[in-house]
Amino acid sequence: MNSKNERTAPSTMKAIVINKITPASAAKLSVIEVLRVKPGWLLVRGGPCALGYAAVQIAHALGCKVAATVRSARHRGLLERLGCAYVLEDDGALAAKGLEPTKVLELVGTKTLLDSLKTAARSGVVCHTGILGGEEPLHAFSPLADIPNGVHLTGFHSNWPNQKTVDSMFDFIARHGIEPVIATTFPFERIGEALSLQDRSGFGGKIVVTE
Repeated sequence: MNSKNERTAPSTMKAIVINKITPASAAKLSVIEVLRVKPGWLLVRGGPCALGYAAVQIAHALGCKVAATVRSARHRGLLERLGCAYVLEDDGALAAKGLEPTKVLELVGTKTLLDSLKTAARSGVVCHTGILGGEEPLHAFSPLADIPNGVHLTGFHSNWPNQKTVDSMFDFIARHGIEPVIATTFPFERIGEALSLQDRSGFGGKIVVTE
């Protein structure tokens, strides 16, 4: 690992705990540091994933009204328990529904990014953080045509935080009781099974491999 990108976690946290809250770390940085979310209206596009679950909890802790999109209604109950006021089935055309959230956390990726830009309220912010739908390029992307007037597009990359930001992140997670949603845990000797499960869709939460 490049030492320039290494950051230190609190010594009181075991490695497995740090592994569990990695999605919460990325969610906190996306929601607070990039989107600068305050009490308001946040849409998490692609709610049923470890990062989405963490983002919902963090935004709810900040006093936001949170909505999340799903592809299957079976995820509705968990998202509502984590703090979602609304759970919407994503048909790929949210812009036509008149939602107008002030902030959008885009976790699906380029497949829905353009629609998310059209869904956001005027002066809203869309943060591209995830690639649940695959890492595909945007062909013939035209900023003038594809980004509506007054809407802001940004992104999050996990290599940029400094140590002060990381310390603040762990403090926030501990203070607000942000809990990871764990799909299942495997011992290290069964890592092959864990990787096989990761290649399939349909599990809810993070897959953890222990020592």
